[in-house]
Amino acid sequence: QVQLVESGGGLVQAGGSLKVSCAVSGGTLSNYVMGWFRQAPGKEREFVAAIPRSGGTTYLADSVKGRFTISRDNAKNAVYLQMTSLKPEDTAVYYCAADRRIFVSTNGNSYDYWGQGTQVTVSS
Repeated sequence: QVQLVESGGGLVQAGGSLKVSCAVSGGTLSNYVMGWFRQAPGKEREFVAAIPRSGGTTYLADSVKGRFTISRDNAKNAVYLQMTSLKPEDTAVYYCAADRRIFVSTNGNSYDYWGQGTQVTVSS
């Protein structure tokens, strides 16, 4: 059973940076498309970023383009989300997810495994 564990969340001031990580166990990371999603209080879960199995072209939500970067290290079974120029509206619980399909999806329903989430709070 694949398990995902996020870490690195916290409180940061607007304009600051934060890097969240996702440790993957119970499976071979290179077999999965990986994604990051977030959910703010009272809002629907939304796509943030995704990366293909072997890396390469990444996919980012328009709201985070130019500020967030997704990366992966298959040898370390880890996925990262580097967040810069953070805004209060980035405040949310951030979830890591793994998709067994070959093609990248921005739809959370395509993802098979999810972490428990890590809270990111951006103060104004």
